[in-house]
Amino acid sequence: MSFINKSGKTSSWRKMVIRQQVSDVFAYGQIKTSITKAKETKKHVDKLITLAKKNTLASDRIIRGFLLKNKKFSVDKLLKRIHTVAKKYENRKGGYTRVIRFDNHLGDQTKIAIIQLV
Repeated sequence: MSFINKSGKTSSWRKMVIRQQVSDVFAYGQIKTSITKAKETKKHVDKLITLAKKNTLASDRIIRGFLLKNKKFSVDKLLKRIHTVAKKYENRKGGYTRVIRFDNHLGDQTKIAIIQLV
């Protein structure tokens, strides 16, 4: 059973975890998390980069509504980072991120992965 879709977790909890992880991926370039969270985060990161490539007011508003303020970065700085990443991937049709499987977590043997921008 997937950790992110586990019963007892509300949809608002799931959405907030994914939003935080997406914001962290853009802020730091990579994060370490469980494999199921990484796979779910990858979908959203790729969608936001595709939206940023359109570079319209509507796409900026959608991106701004999805991102969360980070410890180091405000939403405006994260939006600028997304646009610089989108310029980097102008000629690429997809696959902006990769999930690298890592060791198990020592405490509960959860499978760990690193999600990073390619």
